[in-house]
Formats: sequence, structure tokens, C-alpha cells
Amino acid sequence: MKDLKKAAILETAMDLFRKKGYGAASMQDIAEACGMAKASIYKFFASKEDLFTATFVTCHQLLLDQANGLERTGMASGLSAKEKLSRKIDFYLYYVIENYMFMIEFGVSPIKENETFVEAQKKINIALLNWQKEMLIEAFSEQLEPHVWDAVMIFRGILHEYTNGVLQKVISLPIPELANYIVDRMEAIVQDLMRTAPKPIIGEWIAHFDPPNHKDKEARKVTVGEFLAAMEERIQSLPLPSASRLELIEVVALLRKEVQAEQPNLTLLRVLKSHLEAVPELRSYLRQLKLMMT
Repeated sequence: MKDLKKAAILETAMDLFRKKGYGAASMQDIAEACGMAKASIYKFFASKEDLFTATFVTCHQLLLDQANGLERTGMASGLSAKEKLSRKIDFYLYYVIENYMFMIEFGVSPIKENETFVEAQKKINIALLNWQKEMLIEAFSEQLEPHVWDAVMIFRGILHEYTNGVLQKVISLPIPELANYIVDRMEAIVQDLMRTAPKPIIGEWIAHFDPPNHKDKEARKVTVGEFLAAMEERIQSLPLPSASRLELIEVVALLRKEVQAEQPNLTLLRVLKSHLEAVPELRSYLRQLKLMMT
């Protein structure tokens, strides 16, 4: 009985959040729509934030469950890999548009600061990343594996922007045709990645990335170290005398040591950066390094 009542509250809350948004839908509204006292809602959910988090998780779980169901029963035998991917994208676009309050709109809501919600969002994001990875591998072959996470990032960006375009009514193309268009674009991108085999930018770590802790000192040290290694590679390609390149690389080594120290010498940092800024090709690197250190 309690499970049925909780499920009914979740379903009603989801409907009200869709219609009114997180800010406008109150616990009193939800209680009245459920035909029960507000105190009864609080027996199941300690706060509005907890209730929204539960509906957020439920909404995304339904997405993944229905996607799995589509895989099992909705994919007629004989469909090509590209046609199957198009069906999945078609389903995804419709689902996001119909549930945009839980998929997109909450991004500007105060709920983003709630710790319980942030943790739930992180887990959902990891589940979506892995689902989208599987979609691309199944559609375009396992040869994509070394570059799959870069492909996933591009795929997610395309889905996000075109979904926004449909929501804002600036895209008139029917969704099934839009899904086919996205598949064709992703095929071109994937073929280019496999043909040119660039050094991957995104790795397996993305599936374990913890956005709330993106300023963690140890993680930042690793990122900065990789970035400075890329700067050294750029220096090696500069049209300068070998002695000048060697000097610049030594400066970067000193810079690496200083930025990763527990208490960096700010005066020395300024001197080292000033030396590197004398080389026009390195100025953009130093601008980015400054952003990474703040």
C-alpha cells in the first residue's frame, strides 16, 4: 500500500513539475493533486528537493528502461545498424522534448545546489554516457573504441543543440528526419576519427568524472601536467633554433614544478610566464593555464 501511494505521489509530482516547473510547483499543489494532506507527502519525501530528485531519477530510469525495451522488442530484424541508431535517437529526442523539465530546464533551478540532487545527477549522467557509448559502438563497430568517448561528447553536443532547436521552435524538420540527419553526421565524424586516428582528448575517466569535485587539487595537478606536456610538444615544433627550444622547455619544466607545489612562489611564476609570453605561439597556452589555475 505504501509503495502504491509513493508511486502515485511520484507520478503526480512529475506531471506538475512538467506543467509548472520546479519553482512554481509547490508541495501544497502536489498534495492537492494527489487528494491528500501535505503532511502525508512529507511522510515519504522530507522536502520538495527530495521529491524533485526522486522524480528526476524516475524520469531518467524510465528513459533507460524504455530504451532497453525498444532494443528488445521494437527493433525489427533486418534493420541496419544505422536504422537502429536512428530509431534510438528518434525515441530519445521525443522523450527529452516531452520531459524537458527533467532533462534540460532544471539546469537553471536552485535544485542544482542541492547535494542529494547533485549526487543523483552524477549517477544518471554516468548511466547516460555508457548508454550513448554502447549506441555508437553498436552502430559503427568496435573499431571506434579508441575514440569512442570523443565521439560520445560530440554526439551529446549535437543532441543537446538540436533538441533545444526543436524546443525553441526554430527547427521545423520532422523528428524522424532529424534523427536520420544526426546519424549521417555522426557516421561522417566516426569515419573521420577512425581514418585519421587523432590522439583522444576524452578517455574512460569521463565515465567516472565527479563534476562537484572538478577543482580537486590532485585532479587539477594531473590535468595541468598533461597540459604543460602539450605545451612542450608545441615548443618542439616551433621554427626556432634548437637552443631556444631547449631553453623554453626548461622554463616549462620549472613552471610545472612551481604550479604543482603546495605553496607556489608567485613571483617566480610571474617571471616564468613572462618569459614564455615573449613567444607569440605560446600566449594562448598561458591564457588557458591561467583559467586552469583559478
